[in-house]
Amino acid sequence: MASSPRLLIIGLDCMEPSLVFEQWRQDLPNLSKLMASGSYGRMESSIPAITVPAWSCMTSGRDPGELGIYGFRNRRSRKYDSMAISDGRAVKVPRLWDLLGDAGWKVAALSVPGTSPPYPVNGSMVSCFLTPNTEVPYTHPPDLAHQIMEWMPDFMLDVPHFRSEDKDRILNNIYTLCNQRFTLAEKLIDQENPDFLMLVDMGVDRIHHSFWKPMDSRHPFYEPGSPHANAIHDYYCHIDRRVGELLSRCGDETAVLVVSDHGARPLMGGICINEWLIANGYLKVKEMPDTATSLDQVDVDWSQTQVWGAGGYYARIFLNVKGREPQGCIPISEYENVRSRLIEQLEALTDPDGNPLKVKAYKPQEIYQRVRGAAPDLLVYFDDLAWRSVGSIGIGSFYTRENDTGPDDANHAPFGLMIFHDPKDPKQGQMLEGAQLYDIVPTVLNRYGIEPPAGLRGKVLPV
Repeated sequence: MASSPRLLIIGLDCMEPSLVFEQWRQDLPNLSKLMASGSYGRMESSIPAITVPAWSCMTSGRDPGELGIYGFRNRRSRKYDSMAISDGRAVKVPRLWDLLGDAGWKVAALSVPGTSPPYPVNGSMVSCFLTPNTEVPYTHPPDLAHQIMEWMPDFMLDVPHFRSEDKDRILNNIYTLCNQRFTLAEKLIDQENPDFLMLVDMGVDRIHHSFWKPMDSRHPFYEPGSPHANAIHDYYCHIDRRVGELLSRCGDETAVLVVSDHGARPLMGGICINEWLIANGYLKVKEMPDTATSLDQVDVDWSQTQVWGAGGYYARIFLNVKGREPQGCIPISEYENVRSRLIEQLEALTDPDGNPLKVKAYKPQEIYQRVRGAAPDLLVYFDDLAWRSVGSIGIGSFYTRENDTGPDDANHAPFGLMIFHDPKDPKQGQMLEGAQLYDIVPTVLNRYGIEPPAGLRGKVLPV
């Protein structure tokens, strides 16, 4: 048996706890065995519950406000056209593998979101799905890229164009991506003998977004009898087999943590946030398009606009504040009044049938320890993320059943999962209550007697 990591973290982006813990547990023998011998439970995600920033929050013990990362795309300045993708360079604090490396551990971090571009660690790093292609540096050390290409000449960084109708190709790519990640982890355990290894598979997220409606009768576009009805179930079973194979390469004393950054649920529809803001007099455009058009492509009358929004899994609401934005028109003395009025109006929204929608609008200053960068003025969840935010205008309605960025079957859910088993201290199926992803770093550091940095958010879990 190969020498083992002391700690192995298997990240499964978007894995839904109800499917693992309840619906399919009997079909997942390796995960079920870890649950039966260790501790497990739902784990609350960050707000927002999305890949970027959730994995960086989990691995740093910091919240999105402290990191200054509020979504896949963030405002880089107070200009109106400053939205840009936040890659790993936005994370200015050490992450778990940095802290372990400083304590003398040899580490390996494989495809963890927030690691592009790669940077020096005490061991190896393979960057994440934000890496544009394998022609740019994507490993540390750089020579590791040559080794990977010898092992896997078709090495994938993500599933390309997973929001499309090319379902068979997408499904094939998802399995390839998964197999490459787990095989790479096995090879690095054999070759480098790291003390710590963490990998993240993005395939779970991609399969949810592509194949949820054939599986779930709750979905508004449920497809009974679809040939893809079992696609997600079968992939969960495949993941379980790969987990078992990876564990077989580890020693008897390897501690194992399985985590997802958030969960998943059927996408019920979209709230056209900018259409709503226009109708309520907050957003002014010089000419309304007659087809769905991104707000970036519309001539906005900024001097007459108080509020605008961004689409995505949740809504980001921005106020046009005098002295802060270039053409700000809300006096700072009126800022809180406008923000509070918006919250009241948003939380009164209904679904298309007039039923309460369960809207929750968050003020960044109330949910984060600090607020860095050009944060949204409000972060809004529609029905615990069952409905997404649609930023386009010209749709002609406050509601849509479609995603304006491409076909999408699922939205995120606020709770992911964690399963932890340490053979040296088995917990015999202990259920964890109240776990948050911020707890991972303090729990791991405490377990291995490493002094945590000051200011971590989170607690030590009883695992």
